[in-house]
Amino acid sequence: MSAYLNTRVSLYAGRLWQAEYFDALLRVPDAEMASLLAQRGLPQLAAGYGNRDGSYDQLSLEQRIIAQTLDETRVLIRPLTGAERSFLIYWTARFEVSNVKTLLRGKMSGERPAALLARLTPMGSFGRLDNQALAHTEDVGELLRKLEAGPYAGIVRHARRAFEQSRDPFNLDAALDRGYYEGLAQRARPLETGSGPGLRTLMANLIDRINLVWLLRYRFNYNLPPAQVYFLLVDAHYTLTGARLRELAAQDSLDTVLAKLPQAMREQLVSVSDIPGVFARMESVAAERALKILHSGASTISRAFAYLILRERDLRYVRAVLRGRHLGLPGVDIRFALQRAPLTVM
Repeated sequence: MSAYLNTRVSLYAGRLWQAEYFDALLRVPDAEMASLLAQRGLPQLAAGYGNRDGSYDQLSLEQRIIAQTLDETRVLIRPLTGAERSFLIYWTARFEVSNVKTLLRGKMSGERPAALLARLTPMGSFGRLDNQALAHTEDVGELLRKLEAGPYAGIVRHARRAFEQSRDPFNLDAALDRGYYEGLAQRARPLETGSGPGLRTLMANLIDRINLVWLLRYRFNYNLPPAQVYFLLVDAHYTLTGARLRELAAQDSLDTVLAKLPQAMREQLVSVSDIPGVFARMESVAAERALKILHSGASTISRAFAYLILRERDLRYVRAVLRGRHLGLPGVDIRFALQRAPLTVM
C-alpha cells in the first residue's frame, strides 16, 4: 500500500504548477486554452472549452475544478483503509457542505427544487446526501431536521441551534464551516500521533490560518462582539489554542491582534497590514512547508494530504486566471489577485 501510494503521489507531484505556467495561461489564445490545460494535467477544465470559438462555459468552472479534485482524490484513496481513508474522504466533504449551504439558502429564498438541484455540485461516489429528497422539503425547518438525521448530523446540529437563536443566515453558514473543520481536526488527531510530524504540521498551518483569518474578519469586517467571534472559531489543539483565541478576539484592532500572536507567527506576518495580506502570507508559508513534506520521506498520508493542499491552491489560482480573462481584466491585475488570493473556506 505505502509503495503504491508513495509512487502515485510522486507522479502527481509533477502536475503541480510552476510560476511560468500561470504566465503561459495568461498569454495563450482562447483557441489554444483547452490544449494547454490538458497538457498541464487538467482534463476536467480542458473539457470546458468545447465551444468552437474557444470560449469557456463559466457556469461549470467551479464544478469542473471540484471534479478534478475528486478524480485525483479517488485515485489516492484507492489503497487506503481505516482512519487514513476516512480522513481523506472527509477532506472532500467540504464540497458537500457547500451543497448543504446552497440547499439552505434556496429554501430561505423559496427557490424551486429543480432550479436548486441544478446548482448543486455533483459529488459522484463521494456524495452522501439524498439531494432530491432534501430539495423537495417544505421549508428550512424540515430541511434541517432531515440533515440532522443524516451523515453530517454533528455539523448540522450546532448550526441549527445557532440559526434558531438568531435566524441569521450568516451564523448558519459560519457554524457549518466551524463544524466541518472541527470534524477534520478530530479525524486528524489520532493519525498525527502515528504518522510523524508531517500531518500535524499541515493541519496546524491550515487550522491556525483559518482561525486567525476568521477572527480578524468577524471582529473587524463584521464588527462582531468578542464572545460571538470566539464561538464561531474552530476548537482545535494547535498553536492558537482556545485560551489564545479568546484573548485575541478581545483585542480592538488588527495591529494589537498581530502583536499578541506567538513569536513565530508574528515573524511570519512582519509588514502585513490587512486581512487579505495575513491570509496570503500564512498560506505562502504553509505551501512552502507542504512542498517540503511532499518531497520528503514523510508518511504516505502526510505526503498525500500535502499534495492535495498544494493542488487545490494551484486550481484556485487557475480559476482566478480564467475568470480574470473572461472579465477582460489586465494581466497585471490578475497577477496581483494570484498574490493575494482570498480565503476559500469550502
